[in-house]
Amino acid sequence: MTHPKPVPSEAVGELFRAAFRAHPAGVSIVTAAGPDGAVGLTASSVASVAVDPPTLAFSVTSGRSASHIAAAQTIVVHLIGADQLDLAQIFADPSAPRFTDSMDWEVLPTGEPLLKEAVCALRCEIIHRAPLGGSVLLAAKVLEIRSNPSSSAPLVYLNREFHTLFQSVSAVA
Repeated sequence: MTHPKPVPSEAVGELFRAAFRAHPAGVSIVTAAGPDGAVGLTASSVASVAVDPPTLAFSVTSGRSASHIAAAQTIVVHLIGADQLDLAQIFADPSAPRFTDSMDWEVLPTGEPLLKEAVCALRCEIIHRAPLGGSVLLAAKVLEIRSNPSSSAPLVYLNREFHTLFQSVSAVA
């Protein structure tokens, strides 16, 4: 068996970015109640971790919304479809106005902002925070799930662009 040659450490960061640019990820919007009102951001790092208890994980980097989400006790993770592309773009742009009167959102009785048109919204309690490099990895236990029936294609992020998935492929036995 041949082994690949080691990559010089200065090139690893760029190769790492390139590898994950070619790996599609689902698109979510994470919201929380900040000290000055609702905050939120688009995330492509959300992953399921466990079923019992239901737990997910994601990471945040720098920025006002990210720091408030990292510090929150509870959050809402909105799984979105292609029909919510406009929301994904708004929450991905730090300068875009969020939680405007034209958005279909509300504050839950528990205080977190809920985007009503999301395919699925998972209200979570953050149970672990781990600083890693310039990011914070957050693990959150799912407390409540709200689903909207949707025929929307999934929205994914690939090579710095949003995409939809239209067909499925089956493994051949």
